[in-house]
Amino acid sequence: MDTTKTIREQILDHAITLMMLRGYNGFSYRDLSELVGVKTSSIHYYFPSKDDLVLEAVQAYTQEVQGAVQSIDASLSSQAKLARFAKMFGRTLGDGDQICLCGMLAADIETLPEPVRLAVQAFFRANETWLAKVFAEGAHDGTVAMGVKPEQAARTFFAALQGAGLTSRLFRTRSRLDEVGASFKTSK
Repeated sequence: MDTTKTIREQILDHAITLMMLRGYNGFSYRDLSELVGVKTSSIHYYFPSKDDLVLEAVQAYTQEVQGAVQSIDASLSSQAKLARFAKMFGRTLGDGDQICLCGMLAADIETLPEPVRLAVQAFFRANETWLAKVFAEGAHDGTVAMGVKPEQAARTFFAALQGAGLTSRLFRTRSRLDEVGASFKTSK
């Protein structure tokens, strides 16, 4: 048992990892109790329902990812920002056996409670909004070639990363994810 984090933090961390590996329906409180070393009743104390746990997990994951996105140096070129974003996204693959939490949950969208569905949508929108700004900067200064509006380029890029995460996991290779970043060439 990890003693540097509270029981609650450990439950949340393990829930995020399990969902990145197995999805919303692929884990139980029993799985968490074995990983954390507590009774399932202890997990219910912190998270009365699985829906409560998953919503908080999505919110914590979103906050972590957005923190990483905001830490990308604003003075970098648009192309460099996109490369950093793709590299950051690639770190979610771990050893190639997991994918983005919200990407995984998006695949389970029909079984998600409404608050979780909305939180997953907010995660996608936040990333697409940041990417659209980067594409707009790149179009303005001529460093990113694109034949579509920045918002469409952002959705395409983010969707490509999400899809590449899935296929990288399927084929157990990061090369598919690396190809996405390389496919957005500079125009100069």
